Amino acid sequence: MNDQIYFRQLLAGHDFAVNDPTAKMMENFVYIIGDKNTRECMLIDPAWGVEELVDLIEDDGYTLTGALATHYHPDHVGGTMYGHTVEGLPALMDRCPCKVHANEHEVEGIIKVTGLSKSDLVAHGSGSKVQVGEIEIELLHTPGHTPGSQCFCVDDALISGDTLFLSGCGRVDLPGGDADEMYYTLTQRLSSLSGDLTLYPGHSYGGQHAPLSKVRATNPYLNMPDLKTWRRHHGLSF
Repeated sequence: MNDQIYFRQLLAGHDFAVNDPTAKMMENFVYIIGDKNTRECMLIDPAWGVEELVDLIEDDGYTLTGALATHYHPDHVGGTMYGHTVEGLPALMDRCPCKVHANEHEVEGIIKVTGLSKSDLVAHGSGSKVQVGEIEIELLHTPGHTPGSQCFCVDDALISGDTLFLSGCGRVDLPGGDADEMYYTLTQRLSSLSGDLTLYPGHSYGGQHAPLSKVRATNPYLNMPDLKTWRRHHGLSF
């Protein structure tokens, strides 16, 4: 990765929020991307231990200038999940008010789950780019897990949220999930990306990171021969 990029991958329940058994069980990753020259950074999917995350950023000598959300589920942005309240974007707004960048199809979901106002969010289409210092982050719309799920490309890294894991992909049976859209995302929308990218997923399901070329070769969800097989695998009729 470009030497100018400040990049951290942090595992909830292990690197922070260590006393939260639900965080440990969920194995969410939070990412920090910044510019070592300007000392600015952004948080991707800040949840579980927001105060700790901001403290870490400040201890490293950086200023938080924004947040990016892969999708609206509470384990990524905060809210109530299975009776457990997850600290997330509302706590971030209290500690360090900043804009939250989300896909245009996900804004309403984030507002509903977190209680943020529309003015807190910046809606983006696929291919939009966000700057943190001089570092460019490209936003890719990858629906399937939710209508507005998105991945982020920065230099040689692909941060995939719950769209793609090292050994699987995000569920499509939750509200807003769409099996067909996930199939098209995995086989078409992400197919043009270079295999030289390193995949950094939203959960530690199958590992922390790996070359995209390796994931393509070993992940069974990327090797379904056709939509009919894919739908059958998910218990759906064609």
